[in-house]
Amino acid sequence: MTTTPPKPPNSFRVTLNLTSAQPRIDQVLLEELRKQKRNIDLQHISRSKFKELFKEKRIQIKGQSAVPSSALAEGTTVVDIIGFEDAGS
Repeated sequence: MTTTPPKPPNSFRVTLNLTSAQPRIDQVLLEELRKQKRNIDLQHISRSKFKELFKEKRIQIKGQSAVPSSALAEGTTVVDIIGFEDAGS
């Protein structure tokens, strides 16, 4: 059984529910951020700023820094983006 790590402080959590494996996290995550309505800054983030988040190690999967080319398995993946929060937080 896989357990979800606690949400880091000052972070925005995205849950990706994938019906098939994906070769790269960057494409899937950016698409999901564009659809969400909980954080307007992330919804409208530029590609260059999005790229910086990876470079600054602010995108994490299970507490580990992700790289843009990180592959994603089918199923549920929890991603935390450090430095952003839900609008209601």
